[in-house]
Amino acid sequence: MWDFEQGEVLAFDKPLHWTSFDLVAKVRYNLCRKLGTKKLKVGHTGTLDPLATGVVIICTGRKTKLIDQLQYDVKEYVATLQLGATTPSYDLEKEIDATYPTEHITRALIDETIPHFLGEQWQVPPMFSAVQVNGKRAYQLARKGETVELKPKLLVIDEIEVLAFDEEKMQLTLRIVCSKGTYIRALARDIGEKLNSGAHLIALRRTRVGDTRVENCYTIETFLEKLNDYEYVQIQ
Repeated sequence: MWDFEQGEVLAFDKPLHWTSFDLVAKVRYNLCRKLGTKKLKVGHTGTLDPLATGVVIICTGRKTKLIDQLQYDVKEYVATLQLGATTPSYDLEKEIDATYPTEHITRALIDETIPHFLGEQWQVPPMFSAVQVNGKRAYQLARKGETVELKPKLLVIDEIEVLAFDEEKMQLTLRIVCSKGTYIRALARDIGEKLNSGAHLIALRRTRVGDTRVENCYTIETFLEKLNDYEYVQIQ
């Protein structure tokens, strides 16, 4: 039986084009309506880009105190990179700004290159990211055309595996297990550079956070259906 005010930890499969905040807002709005209250603490444990889908953990009520702890859970992604081209956002949010040779890229070169990204890595976050710069988000400055120098951050990539490589389309699909703070878009950029070419992200799905797998998550539709059947007895 749910008790949203005492606190629940809920796992969702975030839809494409939704921000993590969109998902939190949708959940909060429907919970407040169901509970007959105007206020309820609801927060998520790790941002997922609008162009990504997959696991987002949402905490309610007193369980929001767990957010800082849960943010450190290991995350797993399946990412598809387009080799030979870059965009300013390192994904499909922005148009291609440069193209690069790919004739030299083979599966053998990829297999030789990918292991370089295992273990501790210093990674420069994307300009189009939520990193704070003098009290503002980097993406806010980037969208105004401003350029700032972001400091590299230390992260850990525990596993990185080639799932598929389409040599004709120059598309590379990877499974990545990594620490908090890893930008898969920035990883795509770095892999492109390591291959003496360019790359950007064309698909991203977060398949696991900690022990929570995406196949065990609510979609927003299934959650709202279950919430509709939930009987809440308000204590006077």
